[in-house]
This record gives sequence, C-alpha cells and structure tokens, in this order.
Amino acid sequence: MTNSTAPPDDAVKHQFIRFILVGAIAAAANIVSRILFSQFTNFEYAIVLAYFIGMTIAFVLSRHFVFDGNESRIEGQIARFVIVNLVALVQIWIISVGLATFAFPFIGFTWRPELVAHTIGVLSPVITSYLGHKHFTFRKSLGRNA
Repeated sequence: MTNSTAPPDDAVKHQFIRFILVGAIAAAANIVSRILFSQFTNFEYAIVLAYFIGMTIAFVLSRHFVFDGNESRIEGQIARFVIVNLVALVQIWIISVGLATFAFPFIGFTWRPELVAHTIGVLSPVITSYLGHKHFTFRKSLGRNA
C-alpha cells in the first residue's frame, strides 16, 4: 500500500508512520492483554502470552495497511513474521523483566513497575522490527512463491 506517485523518501516516511500507528494498536492490545493475563499467571508468562495477541494484530494490520502483502504467499510471510517477532519477543522479555525485577527495585522505582517496564519493553524493538518486516517479512519477491 505505497503511493507510487510520491517521491521515494515520502513513501518510506509514510510507510514508517503507518508502521508506527499499526504498532501502537498492536502494542496497546499487547499491554491490555498482559494486564488481563497477569490476573491468572505471573508477569513473565503473561508477557509471552500477550505478545502473541499483539503479534497477530500486528501481522494482519501490517499486511493490509503498511506493506504490500500481496507480493508473496501468506504462508511465507507468516513464517518470516514469526521469526522477526521471536527476536523482538526476546528483546521485550529481557527489557521488561530486567527493569521490573532488577533495575526498578535497585533505584527504588515503585509506581506500577510491571506496567512501566512492559511498556518500555514493548516500545524497544520499533526500528529493528520495521527493518525486519520491510526487508524480510514483506520483501518484494521475484515471484509469488517466496
């Protein structure tokens, strides 16, 4: 879904803005679902469970609104999307748990430490995820079999 009449720099900028907006929706779903999952399981597991909610929303919206999802087969896109997001999940988990368990107690930060830590964690892979999805997940292929 890129505007082919826009200069290349504008097209990339608009694509990145759409990626940020889609990411914000997915991040909100991730954070809200983590809060709900935390009612039934511990923080560390809730992060992982919630991540899959956000990831599903991100895939559907990214494929439709950010990248031209019709350039290659959906099965390949899903597999590549999962790979990029597993890397991001590790990053998010390390940052979220590290802040909530070690950094915040060390500095005496006590205002909603899990919410703040998880929000920072969810925001952390914005650039790497954009590049991964642009150049790997939704890459333009020579054929429709990629």
